[in-house]
Amino acid sequence: MSGELFKPEKDYSKDADKIIPEAKELAKSNVQAAIDKLSLLEKQARQASDLATTSRVLIAIVTISKESGDWSLLNDQVLLLSKKHGQLKQATTKMVQEVMGFLEDTPDLETKLSVIETLRTVTEGKIFVEVERARITRYLSQIKKSQGDLNSATDILCELQVETFGSMSRREKTEFILEQVALCIERGDWTQASILSRKINKRYFARKPKKTPEQLEKEQKEYEERLKTRASDEPMPEKDESVEDLKLRYYEQQIILSKHDQNYLDTCKHYRDVLDTESVEEDPERLRAVLARIVYYVVLAPYDNDQSDLLHRIHQDSRLSQVPVEARLLKLFTVHELMRWPEIAETFSPHLTSTDVFDKEQNPNEPDAYTRWQDLRKRVIEHNVRVVAKYYTRIQTSRLTQLLDLNEEETEKYISDLVTSKTIYAKIDRPARVVNFAKSRDADDVLNEWSSNMRSLLGHLERIDHLITKEEMMARIQPTKNEKVKA
Repeated sequence: MSGELFKPEKDYSKDADKIIPEAKELAKSNVQAAIDKLSLLEKQARQASDLATTSRVLIAIVTISKESGDWSLLNDQVLLLSKKHGQLKQATTKMVQEVMGFLEDTPDLETKLSVIETLRTVTEGKIFVEVERARITRYLSQIKKSQGDLNSATDILCELQVETFGSMSRREKTEFILEQVALCIERGDWTQASILSRKINKRYFARKPKKTPEQLEKEQKEYEERLKTRASDEPMPEKDESVEDLKLRYYEQQIILSKHDQNYLDTCKHYRDVLDTESVEEDPERLRAVLARIVYYVVLAPYDNDQSDLLHRIHQDSRLSQVPVEARLLKLFTVHELMRWPEIAETFSPHLTSTDVFDKEQNPNEPDAYTRWQDLRKRVIEHNVRVVAKYYTRIQTSRLTQLLDLNEEETEKYISDLVTSKTIYAKIDRPARVVNFAKSRDADDVLNEWSSNMRSLLGHLERIDHLITKEEMMARIQPTKNEKVKA
């Protein structure tokens, strides 16, 4: 069958050694005659399953066509040779790879596009040249983007399902997907960008332990050995190399996507993944910038169990000492104490608004910065409501508005939002102007609590009784010992 590894029925290598130079010499005066001469040898070698000779002849034909300057002839020959009955797959692959190298030598853009389309036609639907098709398509996409046709560039590149390509290295697959996501983001197709980004397994970016020079040398030798023993139709062996550059590109895109969705908690998690990178840890300036943004986005995230747990874990990170202002802001959210927004704004606004994350006024260049500033105020107020709910069972509305630095309408709105999200329990009695934070309980709940408290109380009494009895016994024994000493 076509493309399988056969033992050649006949070796035409000696014929090729003689005919190929003759054909190249003949091509100087008559290109078509040279191609016809090589075509006869190609047919004989192909029918005899002589892969080495067939590959040499195909490369010779396309090279002669290219050197003649007739790019239409080259396109015709590539299409013709790829459609030959029983054409060997590996020979076709080598021919396509050779023609791909001619792209930089094309005289103009129109010629280059014609060669690219020819190669895309030849490689369409053929698994054995899927990697070459992907690279050609990527090249075409880059040309379209340079021409300003972003939609075509995105559509062309996103038609590739590179995650299914078995012969492509993992690194190259990741680079392709990252480029697809980048084009979708640039076009504003956020849904497609999010779908494509999920094709990348984050475990690929897991940080690897540092290796000794001996281990690196051993791995290099093993890699070279795999290269030597690799069959011609097998994919290139994977080399254990750093993927830190891909990791940073991936999380940069994830941060852009989560910011667009205003998903602050995910943004914080992505920055934490960026922090777990050797190049960031070794650069003090980048380290401080990433730490600051981790704090900003964790306090901006709406309160829930996940956010609370992450906030306290970040608070325990010793590296926060490098960003003291952010550390003080974070600490305020970890303690059950009221924060007055006017004081918070006065204390932290000069520092926070100096970054690109917050802005106290609408900025057309960074419209989300003002939104984040308003969200920070919202999180401070929500924190204060939770603190009040913790320490009060009932409170006058006038007193609550005073504690929260809000008017009655805003106070009701924030309480309603927190009740809706099931963060707190509260009922507002408007006629009585009272907010009740105590959850109503039926008789069974009250009785169960009383019974539990009584068991706890009796347990404490029993423990105290044992301790008193023990002390009394020790007191009786002590004089007896003293009397024995005197005796």
